[in-house]
Amino acid sequence: MRISVVDVGSNTVRLVVADAVGGVPLPVHTAKWRLRLSEQIPPGGAIPEQAVESLVDAVAEAGRTAARWGAGGPPAFATAVVRNAPNRQEVLHAVRSRTGVDLCTLPGEVEAELTFLGARRWMGWRSGPLALLDIGGGTLEVAFGRGRLPDFVASLPLGARRLTHEFFEDEDPPSPERVRQLRRKVRHQLRDVAARIRWEGPRTAVATSRTFQQLGRLCGAAPGRHGPFVDREMSRAQLRGAIGRLAALPAAERARLPGISAPRAAQSLAGAVVGHTAMKLAGIKSVTVCPWAIREGVLLRHIEDGPSWWAEVARQDEAPDLAEPVTLRIATAAK
Repeated sequence: MRISVVDVGSNTVRLVVADAVGGVPLPVHTAKWRLRLSEQIPPGGAIPEQAVESLVDAVAEAGRTAARWGAGGPPAFATAVVRNAPNRQEVLHAVRSRTGVDLCTLPGEVEAELTFLGARRWMGWRSGPLALLDIGGGTLEVAFGRGRLPDFVASLPLGARRLTHEFFEDEDPPSPERVRQLRRKVRHQLRDVAARIRWEGPRTAVATSRTFQQLGRLCGAAPGRHGPFVDREMSRAQLRGAIGRLAALPAAERARLPGISAPRAAQSLAGAVVGHTAMKLAGIKSVTVCPWAIREGVLLRHIEDGPSWWAEVARQDEAPDLAEPVTLRIATAAK
């Protein structure tokens, strides 16, 4: 069986086409379209018309590419950049009506659950009680679980792009005081969630997302060209040192550091502060940088539950004002 998924993030639209072999999604083709939506949207603002047009074009091409590879009608989701936009419904309607791709947004907690599922499958059972950290452009997802599915999830407005806009927009590089202000905010909002993770006492901690992958490379992890099966670890002490390196440079010069790409250079410092603060508060000394995340979680759900499960996700976006929200927690589907 050949399946695919489209992921609309704050910087890119990504397509993954995979063969489902023995219950595992094995990629056969990937593609991405760089839109940098977050750079075109003011904090709390609507997605402008030109950005919507670019998004429609990219999703349409992703749908055509999936069809050419024998995986038509891919499930497609958008993260916080679309989910938090005041014109979210108009954007989703434009994509659905003009591309035939059923683009939906996922609640942050569901993103955390699906990401945990992908990370758990990659890490395996020997990892034991597992903590997850995932930094996106708009939110930070945290999860913990002892089994296949998480026992606890949280989604917090601590995304790297969001915090960069809030604290570093007018200072490049930022002053030490601005960095301290950011850390205080992150510490305040993470206090209770981190206390829960610390109380649970995970045996293994994983970090996912492009932000963590780039920070891991900055901290000495193997480059991506070495393949996904190379162990990539990042210690809290290494990440603390990375903060100093990033804070001393303007965004344009950060892009010259190992692993830091130009599109993510500006937000790399905020991502590092969030990651380090979360690890410190939760008592996590090191994390494994995991290559599987939410896209793999969606593919795994597709393999295990068939395409019909996505209809429930779509129905939530079509009826956002229901008094009783649709339950999407993956735990309910895998008793």
